Amino acid sequence: MIQEFLKTRTFTEDLCKPLQLEDFVVQPVEFVSPTKWHLAHTSWFFEVFILTKFNKEYELYKADYPYLFNSYYETKGNRMMKTDRGNLSRPSLQEIFNYRSYVTNALSNLLEFNPNHHELLSIVEIGIHHEKQHQELILMDLKYCFGHNPLFPIYEGSFDEQSSQEKNQDWHSIKEGLYKIGHHGKGFCYDNETEAHQVFLQEFKIRDGLVTNGEFIEFIEDGGYKDPLLWHAEAWDWIYAENINCPLYWRKMEEGWSEFALSGLKPLNLDHVLSHVSYYEAAAFAQWKGYRLPTEFEWEIAQDKFTWGKRWEWTESAYTPYPNYKKAAGALGEYNSKFMVNQKVLRGGSALTSSNHTSKTYRNFFHPHMRWQQSGVRLTK
Repeated sequence: MIQEFLKTRTFTEDLCKPLQLEDFVVQPVEFVSPTKWHLAHTSWFFEVFILTKFNKEYELYKADYPYLFNSYYETKGNRMMKTDRGNLSRPSLQEIFNYRSYVTNALSNLLEFNPNHHELLSIVEIGIHHEKQHQELILMDLKYCFGHNPLFPIYEGSFDEQSSQEKNQDWHSIKEGLYKIGHHGKGFCYDNETEAHQVFLQEFKIRDGLVTNGEFIEFIEDGGYKDPLLWHAEAWDWIYAENINCPLYWRKMEEGWSEFALSGLKPLNLDHVLSHVSYYEAAAFAQWKGYRLPTEFEWEIAQDKFTWGKRWEWTESAYTPYPNYKKAAGALGEYNSKFMVNQKVLRGGSALTSSNHTSKTYRNFFHPHMRWQQSGVRLTK
């Protein structure tokens, strides 16, 4: 456990190596957080959920940091408004790295002297996966910041967003029947993946390959964003209120379409996997194509038939608790359960997802208009 903890902490800081000082504090919109805040918040999690609980002699690094770096845990005290995270020019970046070192050393020592403490190890494992979630958020947020900078800065020229796939539009058939859904067996899972239960599925087919940029271009050129019959009512209001007419990081240039990636702004590759579309866009495209999105249950049962992990895949499923779901006790119960309303489930993972984090039963979730996550589309019929 201690090695995985240290590896995770180091990787978060490695993600920062390509950045300039000014990059650490940018917050262009409410849902994007500055990298400096992510660095501190992941330390806060280990500090308030573990160190203060299991080490009675532990002293907070700074008494006001819990107020600055709490995200949404009401039971952990007052916190700064999310929209104000970009106002934190102080504490300095170096002070935040000092904070990280302080917490990392303290938790390493705690683990070294308590190698078999089950409750401690269980919460540390949650903290590790929490930090891995924020590693992906760091990349998502940086991409949003750079992608909305008129200079289109490059994060890392060699960064691979795993946009290529074999040209395969075959369909996999799944028979009607009862299937077991949810996490069962050994290994880490979040509470929202439990309890395992049975669902009945009608016979269906799911496509092997993800939707490509070229396919989505056809949707645009056929007037897909202008046809109200393809869109949910909320979605139709959204595209007009926000003037949405293409995926998030596409730009229409004089010479044609371009797409921004962490490796820079480049001509749109029609064979690459589609990225950064909302549920609204995914559902409209699927209807235009004559198909639909899979439910999260269909996706889970079929996932061993295809390769996944390049893009978070929108499903038709609302984010709701499974039968007999039991949220964790105390503040950890706020981690997932309080978000189980007005959101859609995404399955799989993305090129921005950290290693050894997601699984076939992992349930990601976002509001249907969100698209700064690296989301794509798999079709079902």
